[in-house]
Amino acid sequence: MRSIGWKMDIDHVVLWVEDPKEALAFYVDVLGLEAVRGQGYADGEVGFPSVRISETAIVDLMARSSLPGVRKFTGGGDDSGGTPINHLCLAMNSMDYAALRARLEARGVGLTSGGDRAFGARGEAARSEYFCDPDGNVLEMRHYDEA
Repeated sequence: MRSIGWKMDIDHVVLWVEDPKEALAFYVDVLGLEAVRGQGYADGEVGFPSVRISETAIVDLMARSSLPGVRKFTGGGDDSGGTPINHLCLAMNSMDYAALRARLEARGVGLTSGGDRAFGARGEAARSEYFCDPDGNVLEMRHYDEA
């Protein structure tokens, strides 16, 4: 298979949420991610908050009520503002995986096994599980074998 010849990274993913403040609390307090523009959103200075998943990637938490405006500038699709995603996968080391799993269980977040040896960007993951955020967005967490 031929490479495209340049490097790309995912910059951001946008998730639809009913209440960005509530969603931000879940992603920060439960998943342990860092808030980006959280205070600016609370102060009404920016339209939505985000959370950082890596040095180069964030997840935007956009209110469903903003759909009409989003459709105008993206030209996107139907009532979804574009094609909905299937799920977002977060990869981490085995220690962080265990800690996140414990936080999710402590808060009563249901987990569904993704099985062992599930394929992803780094090859086969040692383990993965799926869960939903408060808005029903499906998330997967996984870890790969550490060398």
